[in-house]
Amino acid sequence: MSNIKFFSNEEIPLEMHKVRIVQKLSLKPIERRLEAINEAGNNTFLLKNKDIFLDMLTDSGVNAMSDRQQAAMLIADDSYAGSETFTRLENKIKEIFNMEFFLPAHQGRACENIISKVLVKEGQIVPMNYHFTTTKSHITVNGGTVEEIFTDEALKINSTNPFKGNIDTDKLKSLIAKHGTEKIAFVRLEAGTNLIGGQPFSLKNLIEVSRICKDNNIILILDASLLSDNLYFIKSREEEFKNLSIREITLKIASLCDVIYFSARKLGCVRGGGICTNNSALFERMKEILPLYEGFLTYGGMSVREMEALTVGLDETMDEDMINQGPIFIEYMVNELSKKGIPVVTPAGGLGCHIDAMRFLSHIPQTQYPAGALAAALYIVSGVRGMERGTLSEQRNPDGSEVLSNMELLRLALPRRVFTLSQVKYAIDRIQWLFENRELVEGLTFVDEPKILRFFFGKLKPVSPWQERLTEKFRKDFWDSL
Repeated sequence: MSNIKFFSNEEIPLEMHKVRIVQKLSLKPIERRLEAINEAGNNTFLLKNKDIFLDMLTDSGVNAMSDRQQAAMLIADDSYAGSETFTRLENKIKEIFNMEFFLPAHQGRACENIISKVLVKEGQIVPMNYHFTTTKSHITVNGGTVEEIFTDEALKINSTNPFKGNIDTDKLKSLIAKHGTEKIAFVRLEAGTNLIGGQPFSLKNLIEVSRICKDNNIILILDASLLSDNLYFIKSREEEFKNLSIREITLKIASLCDVIYFSARKLGCVRGGGICTNNSALFERMKEILPLYEGFLTYGGMSVREMEALTVGLDETMDEDMINQGPIFIEYMVNELSKKGIPVVTPAGGLGCHIDAMRFLSHIPQTQYPAGALAAALYIVSGVRGMERGTLSEQRNPDGSEVLSNMELLRLALPRRVFTLSQVKYAIDRIQWLFENRELVEGLTFVDEPKILRFFFGKLKPVSPWQERLTEKFRKDFWDSL
C-alpha cells in the first residue's frame, strides 16, 4: 500500500485495487441469527453461509483472486502426467524460493501429513514456535510430541515487541542438549503464528535458528502458509532488512530452510498447497507416498486451473501493494478497538484481528469456553462469523481433563481484498455494543464432543438462557435495525 496521506489527517487504509466482481450479502434479523447459532450447536463452523453477513471465520480459501489469476485458469493443461500447467508452477516455485524440488498437495494439512509420515517416529519431538491444530494432530498421530519454545513475549496480549512469533533460541539449544539430535524429528517454524494472534518471526531470528539446526544436523521446516504477512512485517518492522525487496527477503528466508510447505488457500489465494526443498533424498521419500494420499506428482490433488492461478498468485505475493493490504486493514481494526478500550492482541499481526476473550468476558471460566461464547454472542448481535482460538481448539488430556489454552482469542479474519472499510467499521460498532453489554454473555458446555479436532464439528449449548436475554437487549437498543 502506497504511502498516501489524507489532507484531513485521518489515518485510514486505502485499497490499491478496485472491485470488478461482487457477491450479494444478506443480513438476517437477529431473531433468525439466534435460531441459526442454536441450530449450529453454538459452533460457528457449523453455521450455514446463507445466515452469515460478514464471514471472518478464516482467510483460508476465501481470499479474493485477481483478474490475472482468473485469466490464467483458462489456459490450464488437463494432462494427467507431463502437464505444462505443472511445469509453469514448478518453475515459479524455483524462481521465488530457489528450490529445485516441488510436490503439489490439495492443501496445507496434506503437506503436514506427508512430512509427518516421512520424518516423525515414535517418541520423537518436534520443537516449534507455536503449534497449529492440524500440525500437532499429524505429529501426535505418528507418535511424536510437540515442544513449544516461544519467547516470553509471545503470550503477552499487549506488547510492543514486533516479532512475538520468534523461537526462543536458548530454549532450542537447551532442548537439543537435553534430548540429543536423534530424538528431534525436525524443527518447525510457523510464519504468522496462527494461534497467538498472527504474530510474525524476524529474519534475524530465522538466521539464528537455521544456524543452530545446521550445527546439529537437524532439519528446519517452515510453514509458509502466512508467509505473505510475515514478509510485510520483516520489510516494515525489521530495520536491518528494510532496504531489501520482497523477493530478496523471500530468497533469504528460503535459503535458511530445508523444507518449505504451505497452504495455497492462504499463500497464493487459491485452493491447494505444496512442499518444496533442495534435499533430493528427502524429496524422494516424500514423493513415494504422495500418490497414496494426494494424486500423481504433477497435480497432487489440485485442480490444474487452481495450479495456474497459484502460479500467478505466488508471483503477486512478491508485490508489496498486494501483501500489505491485509495487515494494514487488521492494524486499523485493532487500533480502533483499542481506542474504545476493547482488549485485543497487540501489536496487530497478520491473518485477522484477535480479541482477548479472557478479558472481554473475564467472568466466564475457561472451562466454559469464553472465546467460543464470544464468537456465538458476536454472531447473534452482528451476523459476523469469527473463529474461536482458545480452549475449544485444544483437545482433552488422555485422562479426560481439559487442556486450558494459553490464550482465549476470538479471531476475526480479514481475507485479502474481500471486505470494504465500511464493513470493517460495522464489525467494530457491533463489537463495541457487545463489550458494553458483556455481562449478559455467559458460557457454553458440550453436548456432542468429538475426540479429535472438536472445534470443527462439536456442538455446545449455553449454560443458561443468556442468548435470549442478549437478543432482547439488542432489540431494545436497535428496535428498528437488523
